[in-house]
Amino acid sequence: MSTPRIVVVGGGAGGLELVTRLGRKLGKRQRAEIVLVDRNATHIWKPLLHEVATGVLDSSLDEVSYQGHSKAHGYRFQRGTLSNLDRDNRTITLAPIIDDDGVVILPARTLEYDYLVMSLGSVSNDFGTPGVAKHSHFIDSPQQAESFRQDMLNTFLRYSDPERRTHPNLSVGLVGAGATGVELAAELIGASKMLHSYGFTAMDSGKLEIHLIEAAPRILPALPERISRAVHQELERLGVQIHVDTRVTCADEHGFVTADETRIATDLNVWAAGIRAPAFLSELGLSTERNHQLKVHQTLQSIDDDRIFAFGDCASCPQPDDKRVPPRAQAAHQQASLLYHNLRAAMDGKPLKDFVFRDRGSLISLAHFDAVGSLMRGASARSLFIEGRLAKLFYASLYRMHQLAIHGALKTGMTVIVDGLNRYLRPRMKLH
Repeated sequence: MSTPRIVVVGGGAGGLELVTRLGRKLGKRQRAEIVLVDRNATHIWKPLLHEVATGVLDSSLDEVSYQGHSKAHGYRFQRGTLSNLDRDNRTITLAPIIDDDGVVILPARTLEYDYLVMSLGSVSNDFGTPGVAKHSHFIDSPQQAESFRQDMLNTFLRYSDPERRTHPNLSVGLVGAGATGVELAAELIGASKMLHSYGFTAMDSGKLEIHLIEAAPRILPALPERISRAVHQELERLGVQIHVDTRVTCADEHGFVTADETRIATDLNVWAAGIRAPAFLSELGLSTERNHQLKVHQTLQSIDDDRIFAFGDCASCPQPDDKRVPPRAQAAHQQASLLYHNLRAAMDGKPLKDFVFRDRGSLISLAHFDAVGSLMRGASARSLFIEGRLAKLFYASLYRMHQLAIHGALKTGMTVIVDGLNRYLRPRMKLH
């Protein structure tokens, strides 16, 4: 009997945690061949991208090399982009890898699988709003975050010269007041203060104008109202101009236009309103929702094929209350844990378990200024509201838990020490 091959497509937080565990328990013992596929060579925890975008976090220090990580944890890594699925022959095709000059580095390749796991995450949804794709930044990947950071630095430099300013203040428009938009707004204020303190720009934070635009009646509409209210007050205290019940109808190089035909003039635009799964998922012959999420049973198996699984933001997983699993990092973490057991059960011909999401609470970080959140009290529906240093501690622990899952206790402990040393050895933000 040949060794079964499990192919996981997508090395985000959930995907990397899953292959790490599968590799340690099955790959190293040669009970299964574990293969991770991702278009990028490195991994960075997606909730950190707003810090990469402002330069507060140097991605080169926190990114994980898939190739190096795979050797240490018992799985194989294949770099590539999924382009086709052949369910009859149980194969996937990876598109050719082409460099910036159009030269093929790796040709198209075909991988066989016994079990296939889709863990492709999500991207921002511009809902087809005219001008958004051309005139706005998205913060869905390290490359996009770096592109925004470079544009931000160039804009700050330009505003150091009064003759080159297009507005009295440097204006940034953030559409979408979910976690990404809210946290990015606070990070931008902190970044402007640091850029001024380092002498990078003569412009102080008083000349920075941030517009946070949300179509819903309040910011953070998916989180408890108490968190929303506390974050709203803190952002206003920091000087952020908040526009709720405001729908953007188009974007151009000079800013946004809203449904009531008000123009919000900006120098930098960011779109973080709504998410969807990658569109090509609807072209693979599997059942999907309108937002391209793959339809799965509660066992996380595709409703079309028992040997194909999907989890995280790219999956539409039903729950006993007729709702769907929310697109949150903690959901992907919980699903990765269940999916490890379900894959082992499927290989052994045993029954699979249903996934039930357990909400552990919500935390929002407002740069170094504050943190706000709630923690769920066990099985009860009541939550504990926290803020300040305690909330910051719990927020930081989320990333450490992810590092623990992919690195183990020893390396994570060493990383904490190195991170502490870097605060004294390196600038507080990336300035180049």
